[in-house]
Amino acid sequence: MKNKWVNLIAGIIIQTILGGIYAWSIFVPHLINNYGLSKGQCGTIFGVSIAVFTLAMTLAGRILSRRGPRFTASIGAVLFLVGYLIASFSGGSFIILLVGIGLFAGSGIGFGYVCPLSVGMQWFPKHKGFITGVAVAGFGGGAIILSSVASHFLNAGMNVLIFFRWIAIIPGALLILSSSVLAVPSSESGDKKLGSDKATLLSKPFLINLFGIFVGTFAGLLIIGNLSPITIDSGFSKGIAATTVSIFAVGNAIGRVTWGYLFDKFNYKTIPLSLGGFAIFLLLLKLITSSSLLFLIFAAFLGFHFGGNFVIYASSISRYFGMEAFPRLYPICFLGYGFAGITGPAIGGFLADSTGSYDLALYLSIAMLAFAAIITALKLNVLSKN
Repeated sequence: MKNKWVNLIAGIIIQTILGGIYAWSIFVPHLINNYGLSKGQCGTIFGVSIAVFTLAMTLAGRILSRRGPRFTASIGAVLFLVGYLIASFSGGSFIILLVGIGLFAGSGIGFGYVCPLSVGMQWFPKHKGFITGVAVAGFGGGAIILSSVASHFLNAGMNVLIFFRWIAIIPGALLILSSSVLAVPSSESGDKKLGSDKATLLSKPFLINLFGIFVGTFAGLLIIGNLSPITIDSGFSKGIAATTVSIFAVGNAIGRVTWGYLFDKFNYKTIPLSLGGFAIFLLLLKLITSSSLLFLIFAAFLGFHFGGNFVIYASSISRYFGMEAFPRLYPICFLGYGFAGITGPAIGGFLADSTGSYDLALYLSIAMLAFAAIITALKLNVLSKN
């Protein structure tokens, strides 16, 4: 029994460290001012790291199935450490930073991300949703922690590349230590595997999950990528805009845990509930802009519903297809998030440039969410058969 808590704590530590990638924007001004990088180059480094993260997960899932979580997560830890170490000796070179953080650290995140989810669900089979929520809440909270720590040291005069070296040394070493204790229960009873992976990827249950996570994260990332200007365009100050971003992040972290609990209670019904709720609060955010308090409340609920994307679909894949298939199938489902990351923020910005406001982008997101909520609700019987 002691081992399950050790694995849970190790998994949360891994997720928290890896989630620090979302604090990337804190480094951007320092890279621009000290080393002459452009905003586009900084954005490219971050974008590549996210793209590589999602792609690396597909390979990591197969290695996890064959070699286990300890081996797979350890690869991720080493890649993460080496990536930030390369970045720290880059001299501010865009190419070397891209290789270090975009390719190496991005791959490390992909290898490490899936392991705590798989391990946690096997140690706590009756609470898969809640345990997954706790783990991925760590990923969301990692950005808050790293952002606070980085702000303190960078504002005190530490060079950003030296800070990258400390990320390699301390969080990197902690990743290796945490990865070394990951293990599945010795009595783990092997869930069923439904057919071949190819047949499963074309099955209606899998496609419902892929469709849901794409639409949910498309809308969420469109909002995240443009939330500050959306707030200002709604008539609020820059101070309110900054608060809105923080409130969204808090809602995101709370949502990850709460939706995990809700999935354990209501199972697949949480898919249309999360999508429909997201659409409703986004519509309220768009229509009711006279009160800053209401605007912040709606932003918190948007973050809350966005966080559900990282719990519901992992839990759904595990429940329907079984834990044996989860390490291979979920990373492929997660590619929906990767595609949403490429398209959502870009489309939101393009529509705003073309029309002069974010209205069309928000209404597009609302329409997509509402459509997805209706479709997944109508197709719940496909998932409920299991």
